[in-house]
Formats: sequence, C-alpha cells, structure tokens
Amino acid sequence: MSTDLHTLPVRSVKGVSLAKAKELEELGIDSVARLLEYFPFRYEDYRIRDLADVKDGEKVTIEGKLYSEPSVQMYGRSKSRMTCKVFADPLMIQTVWFNRHFLKDRLRPGAQLLLTGKWDSRRLQLTVAECEFPGGSSSRSGTLQPVYSITGALAQRWMRKTIQQALVQFGALVAEALPKQLVDKYGFMPRKQAVYRIHHPDDVEEGKQARKRLVYEELFYFQLKLHAFRAIQRQKEDGVAHEFNNEDVRQFVRALPFKLTDSQKKVIAEILHDLKEPYCMNRLLQGDVGAGKTVVAAAALFATVKAGCQGALMVPTEILAEQHKRSLEKLFEPYGMTIGLLTGSLTDRQRRDVIASLHMGLIDVVVGTHALIQDDVLFRKLGLVVTDEQHRFGVNQRSILRRKGMNPDVLTMTATPIPRTLAITAFGDLDVSTLRELPKGRKPIKTYAVGHDKLERVIGFIRNEVSTGRQAYVICPLIEESEKLDVQNAIDVHAQMSHAFPEFRVGLLHGRMTAQEKDEVMRLFKENQVQVLVSTTVIEVGVDVPNATVMVIYDAVRFGLSQLHQLRGRVGRGEHQSHCILIADPKNETAKERMRVMTETNDGFEIARRDLELRGPGDFFGTKQSGLPEFKLADMMSDFEIMEMARDDAAELVAQPDFWTSAEMLPLREFLQREHILDGERLD
Repeated sequence: MSTDLHTLPVRSVKGVSLAKAKELEELGIDSVARLLEYFPFRYEDYRIRDLADVKDGEKVTIEGKLYSEPSVQMYGRSKSRMTCKVFADPLMIQTVWFNRHFLKDRLRPGAQLLLTGKWDSRRLQLTVAECEFPGGSSSRSGTLQPVYSITGALAQRWMRKTIQQALVQFGALVAEALPKQLVDKYGFMPRKQAVYRIHHPDDVEEGKQARKRLVYEELFYFQLKLHAFRAIQRQKEDGVAHEFNNEDVRQFVRALPFKLTDSQKKVIAEILHDLKEPYCMNRLLQGDVGAGKTVVAAAALFATVKAGCQGALMVPTEILAEQHKRSLEKLFEPYGMTIGLLTGSLTDRQRRDVIASLHMGLIDVVVGTHALIQDDVLFRKLGLVVTDEQHRFGVNQRSILRRKGMNPDVLTMTATPIPRTLAITAFGDLDVSTLRELPKGRKPIKTYAVGHDKLERVIGFIRNEVSTGRQAYVICPLIEESEKLDVQNAIDVHAQMSHAFPEFRVGLLHGRMTAQEKDEVMRLFKENQVQVLVSTTVIEVGVDVPNATVMVIYDAVRFGLSQLHQLRGRVGRGEHQSHCILIADPKNETAKERMRVMTETNDGFEIARRDLELRGPGDFFGTKQSGLPEFKLADMMSDFEIMEMARDDAAELVAQPDFWTSAEMLPLREFLQREHILDGERLD
C-alpha cells in the first residue's frame, strides 16, 4: 500500500470539514488510507425484483406506475397515513406511506416510481420506507449500497458520499500490497479494483471476490508478522541453552508413581528439545481436563533445575498454587530440590524470606500467583517460566514475569482446549503441543441435564453416592442472593444442603473467604471430613479430589460450555464412576444447545469448538485478556480456510533467503520494519 495515503490527512478529501474530521477520528479514521479501508459490514439491496420471488415480510425494491390518487389520513399535526394503488407488473398492489404526506403533490397517476419497503404477500401491500423518481441524481435503484458502522452525528448517506469522493480523488494511488506471485497464485483482483468494488460491488459475487482478496491480504500480513518474528528469534540465539543429562530426566519419569501416556512422553520430548536449543522456547501446552499437563511441566522444571537454572510456575488462584507446591515437593524432594511459594496472603516476613531466597538461588522452583510479578521479586538465574491456565492472565502479566530472567524459555499451559482456529490466530507465534490422551483407567463422566423440578431426585442421588463413601460438589453461580439475577446462591444452597443431609458434613467455599479459610475447607474435603462441598466457581481449576464422584451445577445455563467442562473435570479422577448433573431450565435455543452438547460428549476439544461457534472468539478467553487481534474485515470462524492459506504462504516466503534481500519483497520488509518486527521486539 502506498505510504502517501497513510500520511494524507482525512481532511484532504473534499467535503470533510474540521468537525467531520474529528468525528471520523473517533472511528479511528485519521488518514485517507484508513477511510478507504473503512469497509462496509453489509449491503442494502436496492436491486429491482419481481414480487413473485419475494417472501412475506421481506424488504424489496420494485418498479411501478402510480394508478390512483393518494389518499391521506392525518393524525395530529404531523403524523399521517397515505395510501395509493401502484401497478407493479403483473400485480396491482396497495402501498402505505407513514408520515410522507408532503409527497402527495408529486404522486400523480401515471408517474413511474421506485419503491423500497416491506412486502405483505397476503394483503398484496408494500409499506414504503423509501421512494425515488427515476432519473433523480441520487438514484440507488439497481444497486447494492454499502452499510458502514457509524456513530455520533455521522449519517450513512454522508459516509457513502465521502468514501465515494475519496475513491474518485485518491483511488488511483492505491498501490498493490501483495507480491505478484500470490496475486497470480489465487487469481485475485488487483488491490485498486478490490478496494473500489468492496465499496461498490456490481453484484453479490463481485463483492465476495473483493472481500476475499482483502481478507487474505489482512490475514497474510498478520501471519507474516508472526513467522518473521519467529525466524528472527531463532536466528538471534539469545536464549538459554540448558545443559542437562536426558538420562536424569528419564530416571525422574521412571520414578513417578504412575505411567505416562504416549502423548505425555511425546510432549516432554518436544519440550526437552526446545530447552537445549539456544533460542527461546515459546510453547503452548494444551490438553483436556485431567490429561496430565502438570507432570509435563514438572519434567520441564526438573530439567531446568538440573541445568543450573531456576523455574517459576504462575497460576491464577492461591488454592491452585498451594496444591502445585505440594505436588512438586513430593516429586522433587528426593532430588534435593527446593520449592517456594509466593502468594498475596503471605505475611511480610514470609514474603521477604521467599524473595531473599529466590535472589540468592536457594529456591529452585517458585510457585505463585500474580504476586510473582511484583517489582521486588528478583531471581538469581531464571531459566523457565510456566504459566498455568494462561488465558486467565493478561498479556502484560505474562510478559513481566518473563522479563525477570535473561530471555528464559516460556511454557504456557491451558486446560481449555483451543480450537485450531484460535491456536493459529491468537498463538501463531507459539509452537503448540497437545495432550489428547487421558490417563489409563479413567471412566467417562456420565452427564445429565434436568429441570429445577427434579431437585428432590438430585438430592436423593447425592445421598446414595455419599452413603457409599463418595463425595459431591454442588456449584452455584453467586455467593449471595441478588435481586437482579434469579439464580441459586452458595449461601442459600449451603443451608438447603445442610438441612437435606443432617447425617453428613456440608462445607462452603467461595471467593470472599481468606486463603487460609479456603485451604482449610479444601483440606477437610480432600480428607473426606466434608462429604458435600457447596462452592462457587473457585474450584473450577486444578483442585484434585479423586474420591469426589458427583458434580451438581445449579443454573447451568449461566455458564459457557468450556467452563461447564472445566467444572465437570473436578470429578472422574478416581476409579469410581462419576456423574455430572446440570440443573437448568433453558429459555432459549443457545442454552438448550449448550446442555445438549454437554450431555453428548466428554471431548474437551469438541466442546471448545462448539463453544467458539456459540460464543464467538471475543468471549472464548474473555475479551480484555485474550490478546486476540482485531481484524477490520476477517472473521476467524468463517475465514479460517483463508487464514490457513495465508499462514502457509507467509511461512514459505519467510523461509526463502530471497525474502530478506530481493527488491520485490522490499515492501513487505518495510512493513515489518514499521511494525518493529525486525527490531526483534517480542510478540505477546
């Protein structure tokens, strides 16, 4: 693209006043280039159609001849209803006009009209929204008119006119943005033509072709950044090349109290290979609930410590941090390795001791929450950063922890399986490892969706399970009663369950409790001193109680699919058959579909795919934390095939030596320079 258009202020377009320029700036439009690239999100169809092909209630544009004098009924001073007969070959139809009585004098029998409105096929009646007299200077008939996303005082008509003016003035300066080999490979229309036609397509197909070309370009540039960045990082070799003996890691694995799955062995091998390389590892480890990601991270941390470096494991909650610390201590203590814990609930003295030990190298691996990223937390030699449930941390939090070492290796983990659509888009600069298998002996969790009217049967089912020595979770969306939301809350449900099970001990866990209180409740539950645990979603991640076999979720429609799957994963961790009961009275089709998906499959990857379809990518991780790119035109779901094309092409180009030297590729290298990719700045 010509940089001239990027530097030309939007006021260069005729008709854009200073006031209008300020309004455009609020939409992010400050240059001619940005105005031309402000693409429509849909089109209004003003093409003339035969009424025989129009469905009842559909919007349509027709051509007709006025047959009768208009009849006007006034309501008050300004409101009116005007009717007249129009002959739209071969039909005689009734037309209704609201508050358009000022047109009465122009509507003479025999006049030709272009009418756009809503068609009522039973009454043979058109409710007119817009009227044109053929030959007018601003006729829209027979066209697809672009519709733009606008705010404030900007009007569609003005936006259309202004973008058209920009195309007339500056359209000839629109430069090709793709290498000729890619334009030829896919038979794309030239960029100049595509920019014009996306604003003014002659027909639907032409609009699709223009959009496809521009979507590819947008995704190609996105993928080019990712692949160029990875290539530069690997050339720099400024990471930590960990020196450890593979046999030490093999002995560590053999000493584990369980056998690793083939999937775990493969992923550990991939990570160990990365650790030994001189460039920074940047790997995403994704796996279904209970697939054994923690032991993979433990093997990576073990190898890091054996190589003389420190490791850090950042997790989203204190409960999970404490659980991971205990797990790692059991695994690492036989080898003389020390594990530290750093959370917000430590006393000032405890915190100072941990920070001093880290700085002196007396702690080999530290497990913590966001407390790890405070300014005064310093390491002697940080070699590996592991973030668990990485989508719960913002981009800035992850990068702060990483900068506490000299380019340490990075392993990010998630138990929310990420569909390939998002993995390629959001994490295109990462190598992705996937744990597909579950440990041997795991039985699929049986899942049921029931209405609130079946609550007595649910309580009876819990009683039967707990009477045999098992335990149960009961999950609620809220801590206390809310006037706004008619949903069960944890405090009320705890009272209800305590009354229903006087012979058992019922515990309560929620986010407002202190870390010590939460820890005590979880300790009692793990030791089976509490049989039924009523909780909010604080137990969603990581808590491991193999004896728990029942998961009851109140108001399940209030949770997304992936969150329901995470909660369900708290059971099914032992030898006994486990059950998940979703209490829900779905009021809409989306909620019904979520319940149906949960009862049909236990496959987290399939659930993640369906969740993405139902909720969209913005909500999949949480819009603010996701780090997902915002595309002008591309859509990650519908344009996934184009995304894959763009990814493959970008990877192939970057791998060619000519890319970095040839004159033809200079515009792409200049783009990377503007984006600071050639400076080696890390992508987050």
